[in-house]
Amino acid sequence: MRTATTIEGSAGSWRDLTEFVVEAEKLGLDICWVAEAWGTDAPTPLGFLAARTERILLGSGIIQLGTRSPVTIAQTAMTLAQLSEGRFLLGLGASGPQVIEGLHGVPFARPLTRMRETVEIIRTVFAGGKISYQGKQFTIPLPGDARPMRLSMPPVSVPIYLATLSPKMLELTGELADGWLGTSFVPEGADAYFTPLDDGLARSGRTRADLDICQGAEINIVADEAQLAGILAGRKMELAFSLGGMGSGSTNFYNNAYSRQGWAEVAERVRERWQSGDRTGAATLITDDMVLATTLIGTEERVRERLRVWRDTGVDTVRLYPAGDTLHDKLDNLGRGIDMIRELGERA
Repeated sequence: MRTATTIEGSAGSWRDLTEFVVEAEKLGLDICWVAEAWGTDAPTPLGFLAARTERILLGSGIIQLGTRSPVTIAQTAMTLAQLSEGRFLLGLGASGPQVIEGLHGVPFARPLTRMRETVEIIRTVFAGGKISYQGKQFTIPLPGDARPMRLSMPPVSVPIYLATLSPKMLELTGELADGWLGTSFVPEGADAYFTPLDDGLARSGRTRADLDICQGAEINIVADEAQLAGILAGRKMELAFSLGGMGSGSTNFYNNAYSRQGWAEVAERVRERWQSGDRTGAATLITDDMVLATTLIGTEERVRERLRVWRDTGVDTVRLYPAGDTLHDKLDNLGRGIDMIRELGERA
């Protein structure tokens, strides 16, 4: 398994974030993804990190559909591929209606069609040819006097990763993408993800070996089980926000994902409590198992065992979100996780 992490530019001082990534590269990390939600954008920090690193792969995790035209996304990806000397990975995601409509003022409708057409246009741009596309969401060039154009940049080969959760989006990922950026992942319920992914792969004549399964989880290694209670309490509030506050009142992809993996009743009750304003009550509904199943929290022995389960389930790249109050603590958790994953690979 390869190792990865994700940073977000609004999560602290940029000096500290840069030091974290530089030190992570020294620890042997393979990929650093840069998030884009409702804080900083992803491409700007990626350009800066390209100049401060030498080996590590750098990815947008993710650029949100609807915030840029497909050709603008392709231009950005090609520029970052040049700046990083071929180390860039393009991660795309539909985001959700609250961010796309509430923040950007762009309709969220038909995200599946928008994703398919965006990927198809981007691949045309990457190939270096003239851009001519007739779709349901995009028409390039527009009718009239305009003629197809090509970018004045050489062709590139940039892997495309899709961050998806719903069954139809997962099928599209298997059909079109080079990698899957997953979340809310429970290895024991992996079929909820892998079945639609495999359906999409079969549609394009591919197998799971052709798709990088990249899954993320918080890693927090504790000395003993007694330390777990306090850590789990904080994580329950974060999970309650994901299940109850992400998206809109009617559309929450995280809630749907947990529901498909066996927690439908609890997930619905959490959403109801959160939407009514009872956030503490929503968090109390989250069980220890719900947190532990989707994270890498616990003693070193437990985390190592969970990583072994992830590997055996078919995860290719583990995206580690290291916990810690200080930069040193985060790098310690990250480094220990990298070492465990490296050991698992050596013993396989």
